Amino acid sequence: MLALFFIAARNLKRSWFRTAFTVAGAAVALIAFVMLRTVLWAWNIGEEYAAQDRLGTRHKVTFIMQLPKRYHDDIKAVPGVKAATYANWFGARIPTKPDEFFANLAVDAPSYVEVLDEMVLSPADKQRWLEDKKGAVVGQVLAKKMGWKVGDKVVLEGTIYPGDWEFNISGIYTASRKSLDESELLFHWDYMNDSLPPARQDQIGWIMTRITDSSRSGEISQQIDRLFDERDVQTITMSERNMNVSFMAGFSAILSALNIVSVVILGIMLLILGNTIAMGVRERTKEYAVLRAIGFEPWHIRFFVIAEAATLGVVSGVVGVGIAYPFVNNVMGAAIEENMGAWFPYFRVEPKTAAIAFVIAILLSAVASLLPSIQAGKVSVTDALRRVG
Repeated sequence: MLALFFIAARNLKRSWFRTAFTVAGAAVALIAFVMLRTVLWAWNIGEEYAAQDRLGTRHKVTFIMQLPKRYHDDIKAVPGVKAATYANWFGARIPTKPDEFFANLAVDAPSYVEVLDEMVLSPADKQRWLEDKKGAVVGQVLAKKMGWKVGDKVVLEGTIYPGDWEFNISGIYTASRKSLDESELLFHWDYMNDSLPPARQDQIGWIMTRITDSSRSGEISQQIDRLFDERDVQTITMSERNMNVSFMAGFSAILSALNIVSVVILGIMLLILGNTIAMGVRERTKEYAVLRAIGFEPWHIRFFVIAEAATLGVVSGVVGVGIAYPFVNNVMGAAIEENMGAWFPYFRVEPKTAAIAFVIAILLSAVASLLPSIQAGKVSVTDALRRVG
């Protein structure tokens, strides 16, 4: 059987030109597929790497409506809650670069560092931040992109909270897990709150909670929401994963479109491979007739066709994934993380994605060869020999 496979694989060398162009076409389709799947993975990374023991609480109606700050103290008293912190979307921008988007949040610094323990700050940076009311910490991706360093003064133009807001860069953080974005600017909630008119004070965007037992997350979520059922502002509490999903729900149409496009690309790849295999079968009808005449069974003929197609799929997969993996990880990914870190903080090809792409290349080749192989196996010796000479 193995000998038959190698004989079939050697048929690819009969037309180097056609084989090379087929492999190139399939490889390009495979590269596009890998890139699209990487975009989808990078977009949903917050969901995949969300902490299991962290909950998020927000306004029951929508994410953009705020909660009273006193809810934070109430939630801390719920049994099973180990720590809680809060944050508020600030939405400011750099006056000289109004189109440059990055997340900037007003947070309760001491509790924020405790709950989001994947934030890595040097002790000096942390101390500097906690002692300076105007202090801010930035992720290393944002700091590198903007050229900011510790000690710099940064002025942001408020949009939700109008005015010019001055910050001192107290430190630069990194992330020990992929659940934390390294392109954010975080500053003290007190600094923002004390600058607001009384009517807008003591409001927070959402509350994050770390619990003692992740298996009780559903029970603790219900306990938290029941606390506020009879109050003017009700809440909805969910796991961090579900909170990230709800935040990304607004982009579901885009993600669905990308999913469809990736399937279309596979369809194009199937057509490319199918056309090449069908051409090869038509050209070798006489050879198949001779093989049948000297004793080869129909399944031998079908095996030759499928084995040749599978070999073509293997070569296409090696070339496509072999180009896509280093290109995305070392060139494209680095550029995207630096310039679009707010949207794609981590843009790398997952080994799982590369493996799936490689297997798909082989499977599609085998599928594309099914119909030609069946037709080749049906060639009758008499009719086929009539075509010989």
